[in-house]
Amino acid sequence: MTKRGPAVGFIFVTLLLDVLGFGLLIPVAPKLVAQLQGGTESEGAHAYWLLTVTYAAMQFVFAPVLGALSDVVGRRPVLLCSLFGSGVDYFAMALSPSLSWLFLTRAINGISGASMTAASAYIADVTPPEKRAGAFGMIGAAFGLGFVLGPLLGGWLGAKNIHLPFYVAGGVTLLNWLFGLLVVPESLPRERRSKFSLARVNPVATIPTLARYPLVARLAVALTLVNIAQFGLHVTWVLAMSYRFGWSTFQVGLSLFIVGIGAAVVQGGLARKIVPAMGEHRALVVSLALATLAFTGYGLATEGWMIYAIVAVASLGGIGMPAAQSLITRTVRPEEQGAVQGALSSLQSGAQIVGPAVCGSAFAYFISARAPFKLPGAPFFIGAALTLVGLVVAAVALRRLAPVHVAADGPPKVAA
Repeated sequence: MTKRGPAVGFIFVTLLLDVLGFGLLIPVAPKLVAQLQGGTESEGAHAYWLLTVTYAAMQFVFAPVLGALSDVVGRRPVLLCSLFGSGVDYFAMALSPSLSWLFLTRAINGISGASMTAASAYIADVTPPEKRAGAFGMIGAAFGLGFVLGPLLGGWLGAKNIHLPFYVAGGVTLLNWLFGLLVVPESLPRERRSKFSLARVNPVATIPTLARYPLVARLAVALTLVNIAQFGLHVTWVLAMSYRFGWSTFQVGLSLFIVGIGAAVVQGGLARKIVPAMGEHRALVVSLALATLAFTGYGLATEGWMIYAIVAVASLGGIGMPAAQSLITRTVRPEEQGAVQGALSSLQSGAQIVGPAVCGSAFAYFISARAPFKLPGAPFFIGAALTLVGLVVAAVALRRLAPVHVAADGPPKVAA
């Protein structure tokens, strides 16, 4: 088995940079777009939504491509190519001469950012099944830190020069690429690699691959519903908190900072102890129950300080994603880890498109004059409903099926 030390550190930084690059654009995108198209910042904000959709759409299409490709050629080449592409693309974004060029760079960044599939498969390759929940907690920690550092770094550097955040992100990404090139080994032995198939790189055709693993398929449905709710929260958080509580930009930024720190602490540290103690099944169910309560609390809150108390509860719900990933990787055969992770990433990218559209539209409608009554907490109630359904689906799936260790050869087996 590949040595975990430098490899896991490399994967952590890779995932962190993926999220960091996305977050960097949040505070500077409206100004950058307005500068490129010669319009106002409000027009820039509208174009930012389209940039977000472009990024998510590319991840939807290419996540299964990179995941399946990593099953064929190995994880290392896919990760290195993705990192190099992202690094160069950040510099291209900084030098964008027009809005169309910026859209092109976001599309490319969406493709290279789809390397999370290979990164997740790498973790499964180098981590014993009983320790995967803790290892996958690292993914949540990377997302939490990236969610904190991206907007923070983007705002600070962008105040000095609107192009500076992209130069910094490009430089750090290329340094990580160099480290991976010189130090990090391959994790997938040649005897465990699969053959290339066009069906496995089709973002729609790969999803039925999950049907070969009934538990994975049911958990995928649950996680997709939760992701739709979560991405809907992301796009409406700033608008809802400003509208309901009159929060300033600083107060909104502070709340996001605390959300990110909570995710990093729970998923990157506490999950390693909590999930083994509770068991993966129970940890997943409890986390979804906490998430349902948190969404409901966000919608019902009448004072801004209540949000911070609810964030603490929501952070504890972060143990669910590492538990789910561990359950999934324990069920899937080694040579199909990349393909399955690619299908899951495609579903997540689809949720990244659907969630903001549904929750953003609901927020706009329920604060407008057309609504029969004002309900600015509507997107959070929608999130609670989606998460509750996901909780029921996951609970039923875990009650009917129990994953066991999967051998390197032979089909997956399920306990009776």
